[in-house]
Amino acid sequence: MAKLIRLRDFAIGRRLIVTISARRLAIAFGIAAAILWIFCSALIALIPGPMMSITGHMFHANMGDIGWTLTLVGFVIGLVAWVVCAAATGWLIGWLYNRVERSNAL
Repeated sequence: MAKLIRLRDFAIGRRLIVTISARRLAIAFGIAAAILWIFCSALIALIPGPMMSITGHMFHANMGDIGWTLTLVGFVIGLVAWVVCAAATGWLIGWLYNRVERSNAL
């Protein structure tokens, strides 16, 4: 099984360096976003009124005059968009962490 985190023993001061697989972190973020999107969309389809109220509270807005538009095409476009954005964020976090970790080893 592939590992998300790897330990490396660099010769520089014999400091143990922890690196993160940016690719694997991106995949994990993408999967998490897909699960959340599917769950949220299901809640909107099942209980649209309470979900609109919750959304209004989350955004500190009056959402009473707005309605949901949940279509299959919109669901798929939203799913792809959120997965791509989350995966890019996961990759960036992993890449930045590894860069910072390596620069601290010097």
